[in-house]
Amino acid sequence: MRTALTRLDALLGRGTMYRLVTVVLAVLAAIAVVLAALEELDPGIFTVGPMLLSLVVLVASTAATSVVLGLGLRTRVHVESSVITALILWFLYWPAQDAAGYGWLALLGLLAGASKFVLAWRGRHVFNPAAAAAVLLLLLGEVTGWAVPSTSWWAASEPLFWPVLVGALLILHRTRRLPMGAVFVVVAAALSIWGLMAFSPFSDAWQFALYSSPIVFFAGVMLSEPLTLSPRRWQQLVLAAAAAVLFTWPLWTQRAFDEAVMLGPFENTYEIALLAVNLAAFLLGQRGGVRLDVVDKRRLTPDVWELRFHPQRPLRFRPGQYLELDLTGRGSDRRGTRRAFSISSAPGDEVTVAVRVPERPSAFKQALVALDEGDVVRATSVSGDFTWPRASRPMLLVAGGIGITPFVSQLRHHDCDDVVLVYGVTGPDDVAYRDELAATGARVVVVSPERPDLPAGWTWAQGSFVTREVLDEHVPDHEDRVAYVSGPPAMVHAVRRFVPRAHTDYFSGY
Repeated sequence: MRTALTRLDALLGRGTMYRLVTVVLAVLAAIAVVLAALEELDPGIFTVGPMLLSLVVLVASTAATSVVLGLGLRTRVHVESSVITALILWFLYWPAQDAAGYGWLALLGLLAGASKFVLAWRGRHVFNPAAAAAVLLLLLGEVTGWAVPSTSWWAASEPLFWPVLVGALLILHRTRRLPMGAVFVVVAAALSIWGLMAFSPFSDAWQFALYSSPIVFFAGVMLSEPLTLSPRRWQQLVLAAAAAVLFTWPLWTQRAFDEAVMLGPFENTYEIALLAVNLAAFLLGQRGGVRLDVVDKRRLTPDVWELRFHPQRPLRFRPGQYLELDLTGRGSDRRGTRRAFSISSAPGDEVTVAVRVPERPSAFKQALVALDEGDVVRATSVSGDFTWPRASRPMLLVAGGIGITPFVSQLRHHDCDDVVLVYGVTGPDDVAYRDELAATGARVVVVSPERPDLPAGWTWAQGSFVTREVLDEHVPDHEDRVAYVSGPPAMVHAVRRFVPRAHTDYFSGY
């Protein structure tokens, strides 16, 4: 099972999360077109020509609006994000059937593209653009009296259920948001079924929740958007439950109060539920992108570089968290212009990250290590739950390669009186942050095929991998310690076999 997960992580990690969402939505769109051609979808609504033309209109209007506003405001544009937004909108509205319908779709694309710049704070959009566009169009209709189209969320249909489920699971697994998605699905399904059972039998109620309500699509594609998530896992779980309550509002209030409690003009509350939790997440997290001035860089090992930045405004984080760097305009490759990096510095006035640069690096990594003093990049978010417990406990840290970076931040910040670090490296020259780790006072065991030059008090264990035998010999009380494991996916999964309760942090998709 863990071998299969490792292979899946390696496959999904070949591209960014944005690319995965694009591929999932594109595959779902292709499946929908095929189903329409086979008349598995209602032929009175879905025909291939209008479906494809509707998609073209949405992609063109969303991307064009983003590009034009980006140029006008002299800010960076992530075109792939616009394509994702357009694909989502395509699944939210019926295909257009006439010129007026295509006009409304073009306006939706314009509103969605504009929302990324107008409904933003310090370069970071606050709301999911597709949901924001849907709400803005509805409010426009309320103000003007125009008969604007309503959302249909036709992604929720029985023929599409299994493809949508598979796509949602892939996205949630890749983004490590399966618990959040599960909380939303369970709460939303339970409330939907309970509400519907006021006037429908249980068999009809659960089928509606499964096939006719966009619970799965919402959880996998929209709730998981990284830039609108709160930074901590417990916050995400709480907000997922809150989103489910708002998502099912008309159904459960109908049963609870014998009449549905309306939230203004919103007959369904799917979009407003997402915007509400987006706003809550924004208030809980690092509000907007932070510009980072490059201070300097240094080589830690033959293939690992550290970059040191000075934030232009305070960067809030807890040791063990990561930040996402945006190199738009510098290092675009097939995996995009953004990457997540664990922070290796303790909280303070400066922030450092480390990156492994192979012999044939990606364009992103080439651009990153080519940065010079005075250059400016942007941190788009700070997140992560790979943090130590607040109460002092005996700790076991197991790192593989570049996975040492979150531990360096933690060891620099916390009391290290009863901490053991087991650090696996591929060779004697690959021990990164040796002097910094030695200064923390933590007990360190280096696992390497050859003996490195180690500081006094450190231990060498010969081997190519961190094994249970290494832990039994050098950390005999390891089962009684709170364990944290960080490194490549294969290494993390291997260690989890004999340290099953470990907290994990691994790097799939750098």
